[in-house]
Amino acid sequence: MRATDDSSRVTVSDKIIWQLDVCNACRYCEGYCAVFPALERRRRFSGPDVIYLANLCHDCRACYYACMYAPPHEFGVNIPQALAEVREQTYAQYALPRIVSNLAPRNAAIAIVTLVVSLVVFIFVAQRNAGLGSAQTGPGSFYAVIPYLWMMLPALALSIYAVGVMLAGAFAFLHDTRGNANWSTGDVMGALGEAFTLRYLRGGNAGGCYYPSERTSNARLILHMLVFYGFISATIATISAFILQDGFGQLPPYAWLSVPVIFGAAGGIAMIVGATGMLYLKWRSDRAPADGKTYNLDWLFLVSLDVVSLTGMLLLVLRESALMPALLVIHIATVLALYVSAPYGKFAHFVYRIAALVQNRLEERQRAKAHAH
Repeated sequence: MRATDDSSRVTVSDKIIWQLDVCNACRYCEGYCAVFPALERRRRFSGPDVIYLANLCHDCRACYYACMYAPPHEFGVNIPQALAEVREQTYAQYALPRIVSNLAPRNAAIAIVTLVVSLVVFIFVAQRNAGLGSAQTGPGSFYAVIPYLWMMLPALALSIYAVGVMLAGAFAFLHDTRGNANWSTGDVMGALGEAFTLRYLRGGNAGGCYYPSERTSNARLILHMLVFYGFISATIATISAFILQDGFGQLPPYAWLSVPVIFGAAGGIAMIVGATGMLYLKWRSDRAPADGKTYNLDWLFLVSLDVVSLTGMLLLVLRESALMPALLVIHIATVLALYVSAPYGKFAHFVYRIAALVQNRLEERQRAKAHAH
């Protein structure tokens, strides 16, 4: 193994760097995505360079199927697999403070333990209040089962923790990859535009990316959009519910045509369709260009998101039935399990992806400026 640079937290193997050297010599894939122009701007690769390139990669796999040196060629060049391996290490090693990075390999265990403990606690609380089998209706009916502070404080604490860990990791990532210097508003806005349109999931052609197999398809792009914008819609629902409750004194559950319910239902349906579809694609996908650990992290994230969305939609539909208390307990427990495991798995990837896109925009601007002179 190649020792990491002092500025890098991830150990990058000589084999991965050798594969990138082969790509830099070949340059057949230079128009496929942002990775290859960024790769060609370098003549030698340090640990931080590879970390940056790995998080710039969207795993469209166009390069793998086009590569003349991919397995079974003796060179065995497999860029999607190599960069996925580095991304998986990024989620672990950039989780700050460093003491919590040891939790990353236990992502599934953390989620399961949190789920079980939350279920036990909230079942006990619900039983002491309204009971698990009795219908509750009218304003504040959720809080008759689980008091407001019991729901709000754990979720708020874990949200702050998750966001804090991911932001600290993103700043450390940018420091290591030298992406924290000379930013412009245009770099940031351009990167956000690429992230919000999922530009590089198109695999360098109009037919889409090579996922789940060697044939191009836009299915992954569409499903990603559903998950991403479904999550944003659900976040808007949560914020609007907070405003209605704490700003205007209106207690949930809210009417079907209210802002929280409209955005919550739209987001929940979108995430269920998107996450379920992506699980199906992943099940059908070619394993050759995949990294085993990353593959498992993807499954854990998608299943967790699917369960949270499903329980949320069931709670919405059955909120006036006797099943409401049990569904409320299950939904809150699954949300907390998702939050506590978020900084150490696939949930965190968008933070490093946007950071890498900003760095790429910065490099493109600096190169264009140098050529202009």
